[in-house]
Formats: sequence, structure tokens, C-alpha cells
Amino acid sequence: MNDLIDFIHHLKYEDLPSSVVKQATYCLIDLLGVAASGHGTQLAKIMETFVSDQMPGQIPLLFSDQCASLSGACLFGASLIDSIDAHDGQVLTKGHVGVAILPALLATLSEQLNKGDELSGKELITSLIIGYEVATRAGIALHSTALDYHTSGAWNGLGVAAISARLMRLSHQQTYEALGIAEFHGPRSQMMRCIDYPTMVKDGSGWGALAGITSSLLAKANFTGAPAITMDANTLSNDAKKTAIVHRTWQDIGQRWYIQEQYFKAYPVCRWAQPAIESIRQIQKNNPLDYTQINRIKVVTFHQAKRLHITQPQNTEQAQYSLPFSVASALIDGEVSVDSIGETQAGLFHPKRIALSQKVKIEELDEYNALFPAERWAHAIITLANGKELQSSACIARGNPENPLTEDEMLDKFYRLTKQSIKPSRQASIIEMCQSMADLNPKKLYEFLQLLKPE
Repeated sequence: MNDLIDFIHHLKYEDLPSSVVKQATYCLIDLLGVAASGHGTQLAKIMETFVSDQMPGQIPLLFSDQCASLSGACLFGASLIDSIDAHDGQVLTKGHVGVAILPALLATLSEQLNKGDELSGKELITSLIIGYEVATRAGIALHSTALDYHTSGAWNGLGVAAISARLMRLSHQQTYEALGIAEFHGPRSQMMRCIDYPTMVKDGSGWGALAGITSSLLAKANFTGAPAITMDANTLSNDAKKTAIVHRTWQDIGQRWYIQEQYFKAYPVCRWAQPAIESIRQIQKNNPLDYTQINRIKVVTFHQAKRLHITQPQNTEQAQYSLPFSVASALIDGEVSVDSIGETQAGLFHPKRIALSQKVKIEELDEYNALFPAERWAHAIITLANGKELQSSACIARGNPENPLTEDEMLDKFYRLTKQSIKPSRQASIIEMCQSMADLNPKKLYEFLQLLKPE
């Protein structure tokens, strides 16, 4: 644990490989785009009212004209990003890191700048990377040692505790306590329950961010917590197997950079549905296809993706967790967009989307099951009205480290996500300041935070 806490408090921007900094820059841009697009959801509107009423304070909420306390801003920001399932993730955690880390980082930076701390853009990038490194390892360790399949909020709060402890300048002992509090209070919510019954609880990341930030605030007041067993192998001395797993997970921190092993989503729906989308798009690319002539669509994939079974979503949460609806939208639009999952007549209530969605049948394949979670595969077979069958090869989702989105695709995604809420000039300013973050002094960093408010 001492090495981990030293990493949290003493890592410097100058210690970071340039490739890691570049990846952090695109994580920043991507998450901000998702956050801006989330304001159109009912989830975000409810949370905005809730935190500003129940958790009042002076910290600006992301892309909002409302304010809340530090903890309220973290709860809102993570819930906002989680409301549109387009944010980055990591396969071994089976979940999402940045969704909690970024809003907590921005809120804590805002508070510390207001207190007169001379924080720069280098600190933003460095803290963001620390959050990814800590939270990803916490997620891997928890999945490897726990019996249940839990949401991201169960572990991404530890990354929030780490970066807030750094920015608040907690002592080593207080940081140790903050990490323990965050793990103990992290929401160990059941992931597959929100897959089978999609609602606004989503991936638990709002409460993960809340657990993380309040843990540092409590530790700063000398509140104590139980040891974080996903981090401290010495606490598992009665279980040699788990001790070895935890030790192995943390021994390469500062050498292996897990932020480079995050994936970026091409579409704002569950990652498990995206291999199926790619299989459909492959068929479309290779065959002139009139979707009105489709008789049946069979998707063969892994078990967890099969659980994304809803064919007639009634809200955006159900649409984001629906493989059939994602496939139908890809056939109709050639992609899956925020507009297609929106609660509008042109979006998820469109009769053609619903009719096509109901033609999708999902089967699981043992070979694909065996590869999950490190790999997620699917293939599709479309049967036309004339009896002709069109089949794809096995496909994975785009945006993994081995098949990344291009830089142009990443920027285009940001512009598409923010086109309805941010003017072009401000879009360009946000991109420019993100890409030159290391050059921002405290005054310029404050100006950057001002860009994340409504015009």
C-alpha cells in the first residue's frame, strides 16, 4: 500500500510517457462530449434538480447553469455521463472508469482553485491518469476476488478517492483511510439486474463517485475506514489465492498503463451490443440491402449480450441496453446515434425501428462465451423475404486498443455528441484547450473550466 500511496501523491507529469498523455487527452475529450449530450436525458434533469436542491453549494455542475456541493457535483457529473452509454470502458473490469473519475476531478479542481491553489493543466492530466490507473486495477482485483458481478460504482470510487486525496493534500494515513472508506461504501450493486431491467440506476457510477469523494472528505476529518482488501494483499493472508491476485494486480503500477487499455465506443449503447452492430454493418457494406425486405435477423453472440433482449424499448435506458434495437437502428440509419435512442417519435418510438427490432433473434455460442470478458464477439445472419441469406464473419466492436477509432473519428464523435448543445466556436475551444492542456497555467485552467458551462 505504501508504494500505491506514493504513486498517488508523488507522480509527476514529467514521469508520464507521451503516449499515455495522448490517450488521457482523448479520454478527456470523449467524456466531455458524452457529458454534454447527456443533458437531453430525463435522468440528467432529475439529478440536476436533486443535487442542486438537496446538496447545495458553489461548485458548477457540468454543462449546467446550476451549482451544488462538491459531493453533489460528483454525483451529478457521473450520473450525467452514465446517462448516455457512449463513454469509455475496459474489458477486464467489465465496466467504466472515466465516468466517475472526470467529474470528480473537475469538481475538486474547481474547489481547490477557488481556495487559491495554483493548479495547472499538467495536474489535471496527471490526476486523470492516476484515477484511471487506480480504478482500473481496483475493478480487476474486485472482479477477480468477489463472487458477485457488480456495477462499476463498486470500484471506480476508489479512483475518485485517490485523486481527491491527492488534490486535497491528504496525508498518507488519511489517503489509506479514504481508500478503505471508498471500498467499504462503494455500491456493490448487481450488474445483471440493470441489464435485465434497464432503468436510471444504470452502472452505479453516480454513487461510486459520491462514495469516493465523500471518503476523502471524511478521511480529511480523520474518519477511519476498514482496509481496502482489493489493494492491500496483507489483509488477505488467510486466502493465498486472493492474496496473489491482489498483489499481482498492483505490482506494476507506474509501469503498465491501463489507461492505454481502455476502449472508446463508436455508438451510445451497451458495449455488448456493439459486436452485433459491426456484424450488421459488415453485411450492409458487402451487400446492397433494403431493410424493408428483411424477414429475419439472427445474431449469434455471447451470453451477456443475449441478455440485452428488449425488442420494444419504452425509454432511453431500455434502448441503450437493447441489442435488437441497436441492430434495427444500424440497419435503418447505417449507425446508432444519440437521436435514435432518444425518447422521440423519430427515435426509439419510430414504428419501423420497433418492427425491425422484433425480427431479431439472439443465440449464444459457447466459443464466444469462453472468450468473454477479454473479447466480445458476434456474427449475424439476415434472411430476406426472397429466402436469400446474408451472413457476416465474426466481428468485434470497434474502438479497442487493437482496432482503435482514428483521431478523426474521435473528434467527429465529440462534434456529433455536442452539436445540439455547444456552439461551434466553443466546441473548437474545448478541443484546443484539451489538446494543449499541459500548457495551461492556473488562470488558463480556470478559463477551461468556464467553457464547461452553458453559454
